[in-house]
Parts: sequence; C-alpha cells; structure tokens
Amino acid sequence: MAELHQTDSCSWEEIAPLFDEAVQQLDKIDQDAVIWRFFQGRSFREIGVALAVSEDAAQKRVSRAVERLRELFARRGISIGAGGLAAIVSTNAIQAAPAGLAASISTAALAATAGGTGATLSLLKLITMTKLQAAIIGAVVVGAVVTPLMVQHEAKLRQENESLRQQLAQIKMANAGLTNQVASALRPRASRAASSSATNLTAAGTSFQQVEDFITSHNRQLSREQIEAYLRQNHRNVESLLAAFQVSRDAAYLREAATNSPKDPAVQFAVLANNIFPDEQRKWIDAFKASSPGNALPWYFSAMDYFKSNQPDQAIEDLTQATREQIYGDYGAQTVQALEEMYDSAGWPALAAKAWAPGTANSSASYFEVLKSLGSEIVQTQLQYASQGDTDSAVSMASMGVVLANQLRQASSPIDQLVGIANENKILAQLDSAQNYDFLNGSVSDAQAGLAQQKTGIQQAMEIRDQVRPTLDESELSDYWEREKMYGEMYAMQWLQSKHPQP
Repeated sequence: MAELHQTDSCSWEEIAPLFDEAVQQLDKIDQDAVIWRFFQGRSFREIGVALAVSEDAAQKRVSRAVERLRELFARRGISIGAGGLAAIVSTNAIQAAPAGLAASISTAALAATAGGTGATLSLLKLITMTKLQAAIIGAVVVGAVVTPLMVQHEAKLRQENESLRQQLAQIKMANAGLTNQVASALRPRASRAASSSATNLTAAGTSFQQVEDFITSHNRQLSREQIEAYLRQNHRNVESLLAAFQVSRDAAYLREAATNSPKDPAVQFAVLANNIFPDEQRKWIDAFKASSPGNALPWYFSAMDYFKSNQPDQAIEDLTQATREQIYGDYGAQTVQALEEMYDSAGWPALAAKAWAPGTANSSASYFEVLKSLGSEIVQTQLQYASQGDTDSAVSMASMGVVLANQLRQASSPIDQLVGIANENKILAQLDSAQNYDFLNGSVSDAQAGLAQQKTGIQQAMEIRDQVRPTLDESELSDYWEREKMYGEMYAMQWLQSKHPQP
C-alpha cells in the first residue's frame, strides 16, 4: 500500500510511452475529464457544467479517472500514487500529449491563441512534442493568426455553448427539485421521519452513529426512478449501468451493458461473476481472457467452468496458466465512484453516500463462491492424486492452490483475504506438516502459523475499526471512507490504526 503514495518512483519518460494506450482504455466520460482538466486546464466548475454535475462531483470524476490511470500503469509494472500521477500529468500533459488526443489539444491551442499571450506559452511547450503533434497544433495556431475572425467566431461559439450548458444544468437542477418535492409529498410518514434524519445529518458535527442511523432508516436499494435519473444523466454509459445493476440487482441493466459494450472487461467480469448468460459462459470467458491480458481471474473462471463440465485436464491447464499471470483484477473498485454519485443524485447526504458506496460494491461480489468452489476442486484433485500415489501431481495442485490463495490474501478487502486464508488452510492440511516445500518458502507448519497470524491481524484491525469509528469527527469519517473507496477497506483500516494507535 505504501507504493500507492509514491510520487517520485517514476518519471514522465516512463509513463509517456503508455499514456495514450491507458487513456484510450478509460470510458468516454473519464477521457473527457482527463482531457478537460489536464490538456485544456479547465476548472472543476467548468467540467461540472459540461457534465451537468456539481463542482464537487466533477472533482471526484477527475480523481476517479486518475485512479483508473494509476491502476492501468500498475498493471504495466509502473508504481506511482494517484497524487504523484496527477502532478506528473499536469506538468507534462501539453508537452507530450498522446497522438490519440490530437483533436482535443488542437482545441486547447486554438483557445490559447484567442487569449493572446497564452499562445506564446503553448508554443514554448510544444518544442518537445513529436513532429506530427507539433504539425497538428502548429497548423491550428497559424490558421488562427491568419484568420482572426475564425478565432473570434470559435470563441463566440464556445461562449454560447457554455451558456447553453449552464442553462441545461439549471433546468436539470430545477427538475430534480420538483421531482424531490413530488416524491416527498407522496412519501409515507415513516419516510418523512427518515428525511428529518437527513436534515440532521447535513448539520455540522455529523457523527458516525448519525450516518449509520440514516443508512439504516432508508431504503438502500434506490427506487427505479432514482436509478433511471442517474442513468440518463450519464447517458447510460458502462459505468452507470454496472452501478445500476449493483444497486438494484436487476439483470436487465447488466444485459444492457453487455449488449452495448461486450468487449469491456469490467462488463465481462460482471457477466461471468453473476452468471447472466449461463448458456454462453464459455464465450464470455474467452472474451474476458482476450480483453484482460495478465489477469488471473478469467483463467480461474475458465478452470472452474471446466471442472463443472467434468473436464479436469483442461481445468488444470488453465489453473497452470493462472499462476503465470501477475494481475488479480475484479474491476469492483471501478463502480464505487459511480455508486457514490448515484446516491448523491438521489438526495443522500454526501457523507452517507460516501459511506455506503463501497459496501454496495462489495456486496455484489458473488464470484467469491466461484473462488471458494475452485479451492474445493483443487483440494479434491489434490487428494485424488495422493490416493493414486502420484505425489508430484498432488504437490503441483497444492502449489497452484496456494498461488490462488495468496492472490486473495493480498487483496484490498478483508473478505478477500479471509477467503484466501481459508482456501490455503484447506490445501496445507493435505500436506506433510514437517516437510519444506519450495512454493511455501518453508515448512507447512510455518505457513499455517503465518496464516493464523494474518487472520488475527485482520480480526484485530476490524475490532479497532469498530471501536474508533464512532469517535471520529466528520472530517476524519470523510477521510476514512475516501481511503476505503480509493485503496480498499484493508488500507483504510490500517490507516485508522496508525492514526489512532491502541494501548
């Protein structure tokens, strides 16, 4: 986790060759957020108007995009914190903009020319750009100088467009207000009492108990109207549809995402984890393998599918491949920001939305059952080889099971880690406790002691969390849930322990 906060572990020269590819993997809204913020230098207020969201939501959107970029770089072996990445991109974005964003940069250069002195600064920054990029922007700048009337016309159009966007945002806010008034009038008495708790929650000095009471007193599964309003606001993009599915558990949203974006790995993972198309499971597994190179999860899905189809040889082959992959990505964190925004748009207080969003995302992790079942299959195959006297094959199965367990034990969720510990204990129980194995870096008994120690540490961290959170003020609560959203629950709990050490 310390690596996530490194700001000087890499340079722009390391990031630049991969930056274009990384940005292209973001969804359209996140791409726009990165372009507007770092390539055009727009304020969060301007980005909020463009997206028809609040300034705070725009800032969260940019932070979410930067975090997604950080994850993509991490998969390529580049470790850098989100803050460090934002700083490096801010400093170098215009100087070495990816070719795929040439059109957006051209717009930025044209705007700089219209502003006068900004053109000189842009030209100085363009010195280090590639010839193609410099030619593209140079043509725009020269054209703007030769034809100032075109520049003025462009500026006028931008102003008019900005005005229209602001009017649209105001209309949407007015509509949302009317919708809330109507909903409030139709709401039963119990809900009105809950609304009173929302008023208390937004007051200064909000406590953890107030947040908990608010969440408990409200319908955590938002209404269809609230979900659909959020989907319209986000043009029913992939992220919003996945969030809608997680909140409602309505498979229609996930099927819609699968129809619109069948090649998106986050969609493929959700389809497989929730068994949306049981008759086409193999097709989706193969697509997931192709779209998510280096990720062990599609191979684990494939191995489990082969075990269920009574094809153990193919299952073992895919398990072997999974041990060679370096990434364990379930894409669950990608929808946490969208979930928070959805509850925000439904009228939840900001702190309650921030608190509830990670839990909503984690609650849909039905693939845990797949991984636990796969662990059981590994143990059964291990026992089968041992009963046949094939010790080498039994040990090989054990080593693959330990790799799966280790990936879970290093995850950001305590649930993931506990599942990994349980899986590994089952596998180790079938081995000679006094013998050393290469894949364990020691004896079985040493490995079991290490698992027991990790489990105790997780339990203690959860106990300290439960003791300390009720004592936090509003600012600390926000910091805690923000860390849980960005880096996972285990990191948030460890941060809490370091900030509030226990005697």
